[in-house]
Amino acid sequence: MNINTSNNHDNGEQDQKGVSKKRYMPLLLINYTCLFLGSVSSSLLSKYYFNHKGSNKWVSTWVQSAGFPFLLLPVFLPYYLFQCTQRKPFTRFTPRILSLSIFIGLMLGLNNLLFSWGNSYLPVSTSALLLSSQLVFNLILSAIMVKQKITFTNLNCVILLTLSSILLALGSNHDKPQDLTPTKYMIGFVATIGAGLLFALYLPIMEMIYKKVYCYAMMIEMQLVMELSATILASVGMVWDGGFTEMRKESKEVFDKGEGVYWVTMITNVVTWQLCFMGTAGTVFLTCSLTGGICMTALLGLNVLGGVLVYREDFGGVKIVSTVMCGWGFCSYVYGMYVNNHMMKLLDDHKQNMNPSIEMAQPQPQPHSDLHLGLGV
Repeated sequence: MNINTSNNHDNGEQDQKGVSKKRYMPLLLINYTCLFLGSVSSSLLSKYYFNHKGSNKWVSTWVQSAGFPFLLLPVFLPYYLFQCTQRKPFTRFTPRILSLSIFIGLMLGLNNLLFSWGNSYLPVSTSALLLSSQLVFNLILSAIMVKQKITFTNLNCVILLTLSSILLALGSNHDKPQDLTPTKYMIGFVATIGAGLLFALYLPIMEMIYKKVYCYAMMIEMQLVMELSATILASVGMVWDGGFTEMRKESKEVFDKGEGVYWVTMITNVVTWQLCFMGTAGTVFLTCSLTGGICMTALLGLNVLGGVLVYREDFGGVKIVSTVMCGWGFCSYVYGMYVNNHMMKLLDDHKQNMNPSIEMAQPQPQPHSDLHLGLGV
């Protein structure tokens, strides 16, 4: 009787793992899609706001996190409406996880403010390429904090992306708008670098915390708390700077595309920023912080092309070379990942052929344990 029960239990575990493996790739693709759509769209919309006489940095900061109520839907609907999970929202959400989520949310709010300052002064293409410098810091911090192995592939990628940013910085003097003073341009330049540094710190910290998060649903709950904290910080700044009153005045009297277009810009910006942050968090949760940083950096190249296509920004020789180096670095990383995964698969197949029972004795792990890949059922 005990043997049968044990066998049934093992079969149940295998079934659960099979379902989790089926969920993993679609879930990862969904997060990649959210990251792609959110990153490119939010960057272009933020620049659109500033290009048409929007000027409040706190407003731009506030919209980056104000979409947190959208996260209430995936947090509460699966349990209370669809009844597709037995896990109640915020189960095992300890005070420590709550404190960490609030702290990281405040750090994220500061990062949003720095990004807004940089994006208000710099062209999209320059800002995007400068942000790629976060990758070298991401690699260093990941190696220190989460013991990320430094290989020729990821080191080569980081060096190429960093050189592309330095090349851009050395040749960016001609890129300044005519009405922008050297002081404001330098503020935007430094603020963008600061945003990249904070983001590089944010990714490995999240990977460390996610190791203690046991399901994807809890990751969404953490993201909800972080976005709420960032919104509170931005709201304090809005009140202090008169931002809420300024929004009404700005929409009617300042924004040169009209009040209706102003509010459509604000709402779509809120939605696209949520897509970006959820895609980033989900990618880090399902893979690792370095992969999240690599994906963000790859999208910066698309932001450069978006700025050129949408806003007719200059795309001279310096930016062309920088973009090529950025793409070259990313492609080398992807190829290295492919080769490594292929070699690991061949090694696993060889071990299984040598000892067929090894598959039962040592099941191959996913980037997170199978329990992590579900919705907490």
